[in-house]
Amino acid sequence: MKAHSVSVNLKLGLISFAVLISVASLWYTTRLVDRLKARETSVVQLWADALAEIPKNQQQVASNPPPELLREIEGILSAVRQIPAVAASFSEEDFQDYIDVLTWARTRPRGYNIDFVTDLLADTTSSLFRNIPVIMVDSSSGMPARWYDVGDVPGNFSGLDEAESRRLTLKLMTTVEDMAAIHEPIPIVVVFPATENSPSIRFVQYVYYGESQLIVGLRWFPFVQLLFVSLFVLVGYLGFSHIRRSEQSSLWVGMAKEAAHQLGTPISSLMGWLEYLRYQEKTSPGESAEKTYEEIEEDIARLRRVASRFSDIGSLPKLDPQPIAPVIENTASYIERRLPQQGMLIKLNVDVDPDYTVPLNAELFEWVIENLLKNALDALGSDQGNITLDASSGEGIIQIDISDTGKGIDRRDWKNVFRPGFSTKKRGWGLGLSLAKRIVEDYHGGSLSLVSSRPGQGTTFRIELPESAS
Repeated sequence: MKAHSVSVNLKLGLISFAVLISVASLWYTTRLVDRLKARETSVVQLWADALAEIPKNQQQVASNPPPELLREIEGILSAVRQIPAVAASFSEEDFQDYIDVLTWARTRPRGYNIDFVTDLLADTTSSLFRNIPVIMVDSSSGMPARWYDVGDVPGNFSGLDEAESRRLTLKLMTTVEDMAAIHEPIPIVVVFPATENSPSIRFVQYVYYGESQLIVGLRWFPFVQLLFVSLFVLVGYLGFSHIRRSEQSSLWVGMAKEAAHQLGTPISSLMGWLEYLRYQEKTSPGESAEKTYEEIEEDIARLRRVASRFSDIGSLPKLDPQPIAPVIENTASYIERRLPQQGMLIKLNVDVDPDYTVPLNAELFEWVIENLLKNALDALGSDQGNITLDASSGEGIIQIDISDTGKGIDRRDWKNVFRPGFSTKKRGWGLGLSLAKRIVEDYHGGSLSLVSSRPGQGTTFRIELPESAS
């Protein structure tokens, strides 16, 4: 019923939690992978563009005199000025013009200053390209020309035999096909202009690149996370199921003991009356046994009520609007009759308005009051004390408080008092309060709670039931 519904809701909640975490992780990881792929593509594109610029830089370097040559020319001019025959052919202004031209030439750059690109390409462990597998393929031969970070393939095949070189080349070609399925290759086009001795030359190479280890790891991350979340849900599910089975086991054991206890008292009484009748027949054959028969009938009625209780607890009982006072008073009277037999000086006070009416199953509700009064009686633990049962009404709710002046309950045990199997008594089996709570809440739509309790000062339990409309 209610407990089963809570169990199902908790299991569905665990599964929903796992699905939600997995979907959220997959969505975020996908976005992160897309951003990283765009970044790595930009890096490889920059790298390819830099490769294309190096030949242009070398052409410009060739067209500009190096600084060493300029310094040599300046030295020649200085030497010429020291030769009178030659110096007479030039004026001082001519010499100054030459010097100004040399000074200007020294201030001009040697082309585009991109030496850092060459250094970057030479450093294959640079953080910019680390873990991004790259293969450059020549368009004319279709064979790999250079490669970086391609698994266990070395940067060059020097020192390797021909068979090993062929094997590694085949592995590179297979890797190129795999990379082409991931990214479009980036072309590198280098054009050398025509000269007097040779026509223009056009080289084309393609840069194939894959995904870094970071991206590969991130792709697997949602599935690894899903595995751990699933393990967490599985452990939680198994743990909860174990707890449920333990509670059910405790409940069944407790029910069996409660049944034995409930049936034991009237059966023992019946056996006693039976022995009394036999004794009476032997000693006083003609004496009336009417009183004995009345007691036997009362015990039989008690057995009938016990059987009815266990029958009702297994099904949804019928609730009839009826005054609550007679039900409480009958149960209190039954408990009160037991007090003298225990030799206790205990006062049991009942204060219930006879007009209070609630939808009730009398048999089951008597069981609730009986369990609470028995607990109060056990809590006294001495030959004197007070048990008070009073009822009040307000806002459509009937409130019943059962208080005792017994030993009380430690604050840390409050959360456990209604748990099946929990008991502070040495010979208790911890079913009475959990059974009472189920009867009140699941069958009568009310509530049963521990209102207050202090060690040595007593305990108060409260029952709240919806009042019947007048």
